[in-house]
Amino acid sequence: MSTAKATSAGDGAATATRAGARQAPAIHALPVNETATAEHVEPVDAAQLPVREGEDPWTEAELGEVIEVLEADIVRFREQLETSTAELVGLLRDGTEGAGRDPADVGSANFERDAEMSLANNAREMLDQSKLALRHIQLGTYGSCDNCGQPIGKGRLQAFPRATLCVKCKQREERR
Repeated sequence: MSTAKATSAGDGAATATRAGARQAPAIHALPVNETATAEHVEPVDAAQLPVREGEDPWTEAELGEVIEVLEADIVRFREQLETSTAELVGLLRDGTEGAGRDPADVGSANFERDAEMSLANNAREMLDQSKLALRHIQLGTYGSCDNCGQPIGKGRLQAFPRATLCVKCKQREERR
């Protein structure tokens, strides 16, 4: 089971922590542009991005589609985060009322609060990953595995634009 953890959007760096895991290259610690949107992303020449052996180079249209998906994800995850945060604030506020509440109600409220915290954390992680992917596009490093440095693969990135590991490294990580 993975113990990967993304840091808050406030510090802008997504990091993976795991006992015995190799450290990600320094690019992983770069600040993520908080206001990155499609009009702010100035990618390098798409054909210069890394691809696996036998794959065609990236085209501007393919990279444009990936950027659109990432931008839509950023909007969606921000909305999810705002909704979850508002729900969480309400749950925390309601949780302090009524000192003589039934234990079953308290347990139910705690469960609901934990579920909402999980949703908020997931939205925050996905938001950070989407911003990081856009940052990699801006730097011309999009498509390089954060672990081994080899190309991730264009097909994998088109299916999952936030991927930071090649299939081999991802499988290795999941077995740990």
